[in-house]
Amino acid sequence: MSYFENCIGAIDETHISARVPPELQAAYIGRHGTPTQNIMAVCDFNMCFTFVLAGWEGSTQDSRIFQRALMKPSYHFPFPPTGKHFNYKIRVIQKRILIIVFKF
Repeated sequence: MSYFENCIGAIDETHISARVPPELQAAYIGRHGTPTQNIMAVCDFNMCFTFVLAGWEGSTQDSRIFQRALMKPSYHFPFPPTGKHFNYKIRVIQKRILIIVFKF
């Protein structure tokens, strides 16, 4: 499994149902037409969560949440050591790493 040789974990995002005040609902309507929150999580190969970023509006693109996690130091994203990487399912980087669909 050479795809996992320098891999230290997996990253994925999912939507969960949300109760939102009527005046805020438009931003939280996800792709299925109901209010959701978009959550990004990182886990290691022991199936332990090492990072969770919750509370994003359901209409927010996965790539935007991922980019914000990387750029905002106050989120304390667990950057991998040099030479290591996470497997991530965003299609943009599909050519470089194996896609793992991990549902939590």
